[in-house]
Amino acid sequence: MTLKLFFGAMAKYLLGILLLGVLIFLPAGTLSYFNGWLLMGILFVPMLFAGIVMMIKNPALLKSRLDAKEKQREQDLVIKLSGLMFILGFIISGLGVRFDWFVLPIGFSIGGAAAFLAAYVLYAEVLRENTYLSRTIKVEKDQRVVDTGLYAIVRHPMYSATLLLFLSMPIVLGSVYSLPIFLAYPFIIAKRIRHEEELLEKELRGYSEYKKKVKYRLIPFIW
Repeated sequence: MTLKLFFGAMAKYLLGILLLGVLIFLPAGTLSYFNGWLLMGILFVPMLFAGIVMMIKNPALLKSRLDAKEKQREQDLVIKLSGLMFILGFIISGLGVRFDWFVLPIGFSIGGAAAFLAAYVLYAEVLRENTYLSRTIKVEKDQRVVDTGLYAIVRHPMYSATLLLFLSMPIVLGSVYSLPIFLAYPFIIAKRIRHEEELLEKELRGYSEYKKKVKYRLIPFIW
């Protein structure tokens, strides 16, 4: 662990809190938005603990997770589309509070929060199983194919976890109007997966054989 890594991680963490707070509460025109605070809590509290664990046990993994600058033009577009999806989705949910649009009953939001936390657990397990994970598409030196645990079920369990994470967000926020926006994520991530697999087949030894062994990319028995 280095001070540079620590301060870099904390800066991104605090910036994330600030940006999400602005995107949700500014359009809402109020801080009295329980669903917004619920999402902030279930997103950033586990993230803080996960970051501390990675900083202590695997700082190299934390460093790779903080590197979000995509070098490939096609994947850079995917990142930008995802960012646009989040911005629009959070703003619409906030506007729903401001203009008193229909809000889902609190039971739905609690269920969405449970699904979100379950996805966080899956995400943490993926990080434990695969220490080569980064936020950008690349093959590390001496990287090997991981084919155990969740990787024996689907080829991209990290994206499976993020799919559940992101689709549960509008439910947590109680916004039926932002849900269609977040439903764009499966199509966005499908494009990323196809391009990522092309790269892995070319540069990661054994990946072609792994694809034959594990048939499904994202969701068992579906795709």
